[in-house]
Amino acid sequence: MSNLPLDGVRVVEISHMVMGPTCGMILGDLGAEVIKIEPTRGDGTRRLLGAGAGFFRTFNRNKKSISIDVNEPAGRDAVLQLIDTADVFIENFKPGRMTDLGFGYESLRARNPKLIYATHKGFLSGPYDKRLALDEVVQMMAGLAYMTGPVGRPLRAGSSVNDIMGGMFGAIGVLAALNERNKTGVGKEVQSALYENCVLLAAQHMQQYMVTGEAAAPMPNRISAWAIYDVFEFAGKEQMFVAATGEGQWTALCKLLGQDTLMADPTLATNNDRVLQRPRLLAHLAEVFANIDAQALAPQLEANGIPFAPIRRPEELFADEHLIKSGGLAKLELEDGSLTDMPLLPLSLNGERLQPRCSIPRIGEHTRQVMLQLGYSEAQIDELRSAGVFKTDD
Repeated sequence: MSNLPLDGVRVVEISHMVMGPTCGMILGDLGAEVIKIEPTRGDGTRRLLGAGAGFFRTFNRNKKSISIDVNEPAGRDAVLQLIDTADVFIENFKPGRMTDLGFGYESLRARNPKLIYATHKGFLSGPYDKRLALDEVVQMMAGLAYMTGPVGRPLRAGSSVNDIMGGMFGAIGVLAALNERNKTGVGKEVQSALYENCVLLAAQHMQQYMVTGEAAAPMPNRISAWAIYDVFEFAGKEQMFVAATGEGQWTALCKLLGQDTLMADPTLATNNDRVLQRPRLLAHLAEVFANIDAQALAPQLEANGIPFAPIRRPEELFADEHLIKSGGLAKLELEDGSLTDMPLLPLSLNGERLQPRCSIPRIGEHTRQVMLQLGYSEAQIDELRSAGVFKTDD
């Protein structure tokens, strides 16, 4: 796609893990030039194992990498010169770290009044704002873990939902600030926080309590708003989620399964009636589904407008027909030159998806290029590299 929305916008990012990098990735996908500042050893996220092994490649596409030791005065000076040329600055380090380095909002605003400063924290300003936070921390505090697990067993969601959404809200704030700057010529600070993000996720359950006067039950123990809205086991122990949220879907499902007696039962006449009879109804349907092949039933459910979903593992999505044919996966070149299929942002502009424009950068791959643009000479760059202040990939 040519003429991307953020063409000409320069973003300087000092961040790691997921939240800040997600913000930078979104802006980069939208066309901004994103320059990521890494330590001379590289972003520690590059070396994570286990659940963190995919973090760096997932959230750092469409970025340049420069590698600078910001603990050295010469390194900090180079970063400040770079920020002077930037439209947006992104950070997600612990409270006080940027100020200690001389990269706090007030200092940078004085140097570059047009700068939009996007900070990603655990908490917005308030009694908790000095605490460190993780996705697990805020999921426990904001009720999401309580709602996800069974009673007495709070369970974090299976993805970094708050980190990713926190980065999204950071990007939304940046876009709003850029729009305002077009009118005023002045930048501003944008704050996004994990805790407040998770509270928004729990808002529907907060309001459920206000409406009903009863506390929301954790999802495994919830009182469903619909009678048929569950995972069922089919022939061969295969599982599939099936739902009937409207009267049309209920009728279509009964006809498809040959269950005319269910439609004729006066105690199942409406959705609310069926909710009251849910244990009996689900037990009956479990017996019906146990003798049906899920793969054979799926196209019939689709044809009749009945919601359903196979239970998949993440690695199975590489072969998902819809993602492949719709262009939802794109080839991304990694720092070692290999390729991987990567999910794109879940949006399109004029029917086009936002693509990777460059590979995942090697540590310091663009240090020399960016420093030359700032006016550093080759000799200065080599001297700072020899002193361990810069790392270049050449």
